[in-house]
Formats: sequence, structure tokens, C-alpha cells
Amino acid sequence: MKKLLILILICITQSTISQSKENKKAPDNLKDNLKNYEEEEIIFDENHVYNSFGLEITPSFPGGKAKLYQFIDDNYKKSNKKPTHQGKLFATFIIEKDGSLSDIKVLRDIGFGTGEELIRVLKLSPKWKPGKQNDKEVRTLYSIVIPVQL
Repeated sequence: MKKLLILILICITQSTISQSKENKKAPDNLKDNLKNYEEEEIIFDENHVYNSFGLEITPSFPGGKAKLYQFIDDNYKKSNKKPTHQGKLFATFIIEKDGSLSDIKVLRDIGFGTGEELIRVLKLSPKWKPGKQNDKEVRTLYSIVIPVQL
């Protein structure tokens, strides 16, 4: 019997506490929202690194992707032996505002010094055309996949 009374008391207490007055909200005024949006200051971080997929103008190698792969093929030193190993190298780097490359990283390497050789070749790269966002040149993260036969 005591348990039943305690249970009823808990239910009554909970129902009285949990009830609250309705808060009526005024309807949104879209004109005010648009005004606030237009007046809002856009903060531009000079050192922010953008992803190349979301930019208005993406960075590019002088002459396009075909010239980039030709440049890598011309400068990449391979062993003179018959190819015995093959694979793909995955690399990322940052294209700075002036078009130079920095923070070159090989994400997936097949070994045998292929990653170090790719870093060496990318450091020799001529300056790229940097990416642009809001008509300003920005730092951009760029990814590349290079097929290699050793």
C-alpha cells in the first residue's frame, strides 16, 4: 500500500512540475534576417587552408593536369631495371598564395624510396596558379594520385 501511495505521489508531483506555460513566438521576419545577413561582417582568415573542392576557382598547374603528369614523369627517377613493382602513390600538399608548394606529405607509399622521390619531384615543381575564394588568392590543400612502376 505504501508503495502505491509513493508511486501516486511521484506521478502527481511530476505532472505538476512538468507542465509549463506555452511560449508564443512571434513569426520570423525574413526581412530582418536578410538585413542582419547583409550587415554581418565576414571574417577572412589569411592563413586558413581551403579544400580545393569548395573553391570558386581551383588551383591549377601551368598547362593543366596533363602537363603536371608529364612534369612528374620527366623528373621522377626510376631504376633502369625492368618494372617489377607497381602501385599508386597518394600525396597531399598545400598550394600557397604565391603558387609555391608546401607541407608535402605522402599518404600512401609503395616503398622502395618512391615516396621520397615524389616529394623531391614536387619540390622542383614550378609555381602553380593559386585557388581563389571571394576574389582573393587563398592557401589550398590539394591531393594527387600518381601511378608508379618500378
